[in-house]
Amino acid sequence: MEKIVNNTIKEELYHEKLDNGLDVYFMPKRGFMKKYAVLATDFGSNDLEFIPEGEDKPIRVNEGIAHFLEHKMFEQPDESNAFDLFSEYGASANAFTNFNMTAYLFSATENFYECLNHLIDYVQTPYYTEENVEKEKGIIAQEIKMYDDDPGWQVYFNCLKAMYKKHNVRIDIAGDVDSIYKITPEELYKCYNTFYNPSNMVLFVEGDLEWDELIEAVKKANHSDIKALSKEIVRIKENEPEDIAEERITEKYRISMPKFNIGYKDVDVNLRGEALLKKEVESDIICDIIFGSAGELYNELYMSGLINDNFYGGFYSEVEYAFTLISGESENPEEVFKKIEQYIEKFQKEGISEDRFERAKKKKIGEFLKYMDSMEFIANNFVSYAFKGVNILDYLDVLKKVELEDVQKRLKEQFVKERRAISLIEPQ
Repeated sequence: MEKIVNNTIKEELYHEKLDNGLDVYFMPKRGFMKKYAVLATDFGSNDLEFIPEGEDKPIRVNEGIAHFLEHKMFEQPDESNAFDLFSEYGASANAFTNFNMTAYLFSATENFYECLNHLIDYVQTPYYTEENVEKEKGIIAQEIKMYDDDPGWQVYFNCLKAMYKKHNVRIDIAGDVDSIYKITPEELYKCYNTFYNPSNMVLFVEGDLEWDELIEAVKKANHSDIKALSKEIVRIKENEPEDIAEERITEKYRISMPKFNIGYKDVDVNLRGEALLKKEVESDIICDIIFGSAGELYNELYMSGLINDNFYGGFYSEVEYAFTLISGESENPEEVFKKIEQYIEKFQKEGISEDRFERAKKKKIGEFLKYMDSMEFIANNFVSYAFKGVNILDYLDVLKKVELEDVQKRLKEQFVKERRAISLIEPQ
C-alpha cells in the first residue's frame, strides 16, 4: 500500500495494486454521508482492433461493441438485472461508455460494502447468450435512432468526422444499426476477456471509510479465479494524418436556428502524465480567455444578437488525439465564424496580457477547488486521468506552475487555420 498526501489541497490518496492487477484507490472524505465507487476499464469505443487475450493474431470487432458490452453487463446468469439489487440497498447506480473507457458506478449512504461487493461481482460475471444478445440489439438500435434525430449530437460527430480521417474517434460511440446487429456472444467474450481483466481496470472509492476495512472487502469481493493478463494488450491503431478530412460538413434538420461546431485539430499528441496535463491546463486557460462569457468576443457576439448563451469553447485532450471545440447557435453563423477567426488572430498577434492571464489562472484554481467538493467530479475524472498516467491531485500543482510564456507559446500551436473544420446544421 502507498499513501499519497497532497498538502496543497489537503487530500490523501491510498493505493494498492492487487495480485490480479487491479489498481485500487481510496480518497477519504471525512464527514461526508455519501460514499461513491467507480470501477472502470481502459476500453472504449475507439478500441476496435486488437490481439485478444490468449491469441496471437489481431481482430477487428464491430463498431459500438464497447457500448453494447456495457449494456449486457447488467444481465446476470439468473436473468436478474444488476440495477435491481442496488435499488434494494437504497443506492443509485449507473454506467457509461465513452471513446476511451467504460465505467460502472454507484453512490450510497448505507449498505456501502454490500453495494461494493455487488459492483465487483456483477462486473466480473459476464453472461452472453445468443438469445440475450439478440434481444439487446433492438434496444440499442432504438437508442441509436434517437441520437440520429438529435441535431446537437450530429453537429458534434460531423465535426469529428471533418477533423479526423482515420482515427476511430470519428465513429459514433454506439456504432450504427448495421454494426450492432453483427455483434455475437463470441465477439463480446473476446472483448470482455481482454479488456475487463482487473489488470486493465481501476477501482476508485471515496467517502468516510477506513482503508484497512475497504481493501479487505475489495480483496474478498474479487473473483479468485481471475488472474492478471498474460501480456500487455496490443491495440492496433492507424496513423492519423496531421491534415483534416474535410473543411466543412453541412446538414439540414428540423430546427429553428442553425447549430455549429468549429474544431481545431491538435497534432501534439501521444503525451501522458504531467506533459499531457500541462498542455490541457494551458489550453483551458486560453479557451477561457478567448471564448469565456467574461471575454470580449462573447460579449460582442451576444450584444449584437449573433449568439445566445449556448456559446462555448473548450479543449478536449486524450493520449492519442486532442482538439479545441467551439460550439453555439446563430442566425448568422458565417458572421460568427469570421468574428471568432478575427479574435484568435488578434490574440495570436498581440499576445495575452499578464493581468488577463493571472485572472484566468485564479479562476481555474477556484473552479478546481469547488469541483473537489463533488464526489462525482472527483471519481469520474480520477479514473479517466488514471488511464492517461495522471493523478488528479496533481492538477493544482501543475496549474500553479504554468507561466504566461507557456500560454503564449501554446496559443500559436492551438489554433492553426489549416487544421480547422466546421460542422453546420441548418434549418430545413
